[in-house]
Amino acid sequence: KIIEIAAKEVRIEVTEAELQQEGDKIRLEKKLATAKDTWAWLNKHSLSVQDFEELVRNSLISKKLANHLFAPQVEKYFYENRINYEAAVTYEVILEDRDLALELFYAFEEGEITFPEIARLYIQDPELRRAGGYKGVQNRQDFRPEVAAAVFAANPPMILKPITSPKGIYLIWVEEIIQPELDEALREEIIAELFADWLK
Repeated sequence: KIIEIAAKEVRIEVTEAELQQEGDKIRLEKKLATAKDTWAWLNKHSLSVQDFEELVRNSLISKKLANHLFAPQVEKYFYENRINYEAAVTYEVILEDRDLALELFYAFEEGEITFPEIARLYIQDPELRRAGGYKGVQNRQDFRPEVAAAVFAANPPMILKPITSPKGIYLIWVEEIIQPELDEALREEIIAELFADWLK
């Protein structure tokens, strides 16, 4: 309701062509390639064709309103909060014993052991062990605060001194720090974030 009222106030309108495009986009996102797939999805969610059309319309109006309200603020917001969009590629092993963590840290520094070897010896989870403790590309907020501080202060590639946290003693290899770029995907993500806050 709030969205419709706000959209009316700023004279946001949607055309049939835009609705068609948005409907196609939603079907693509939900992997509804054929009419049969679409009908099956509608039945599964107890939706009528009118409900789907309403969903498409609301989605489009929300996006247009979000853009109208927040597109001009994206660059300023990005530069003020750039730090939150930094990402890091890391490998980690969580240990219970700080002495062991330090021992492994120094053994690694001396070239006596590699990180994949540490992972193989000390990671219980089979998938994570096979991946050598690889955690992928993670944003700052994906890390515990005490871990994030150390990771983003690193000068990769490097191993970090063991970090104690309530979850255990972290031994982390930082492979790369990725500086954020304000591309189209991030622009949309920021607009969606600002719009979600506004709706709250």
